[in-house]
Amino acid sequence: MASTPNSILRLRKHADYQRVYASSKKQFAKQMSYFYALRPAERRSDTTGPRIGLTVGKVMGKAVERNRIKRRMRECIRRSAGLIHAPVDVILHPRRVVIELEFAKLEREVAQVFRSIQMALDKQAALGEQASGIQAANKQATDKQTSQQAAEDVAGQ
Repeated sequence: MASTPNSILRLRKHADYQRVYASSKKQFAKQMSYFYALRPAERRSDTTGPRIGLTVGKVMGKAVERNRIKRRMRECIRRSAGLIHAPVDVILHPRRVVIELEFAKLEREVAQVFRSIQMALDKQAALGEQASGIQAANKQATDKQTSQQAAEDVAGQ
């Protein structure tokens, strides 16, 4: 099977969906809800960028309506996928109103969701770097104190 840009971006395995559901909490946008989680390091070799999954349940209507929702969502995802750069898995749950929503509005909504995910991931990374910087500074201070105490002990003997 040839890899198309859409197939590379897709979240496919049930285990991946379950991992995202378990490791994140439900976020809300106007026309959809979404989940996201950073991909574990051992799974990042599959795809370097984001993987996006859709769930459109039977409550959304008959198969024709569900398929139409998925087609519209996939096109919006294809156009907006460049807004996320991190290796993250995203699951989108559109609401039923998506079927009647203007395509431009739907596209803006998906782009906004992706922007908010990227901003949250950037914020987490910045906090992680800041925390690791503080830990490094604390370690240096502890090492300095330890070496000073050792020097005093040697001088005192």
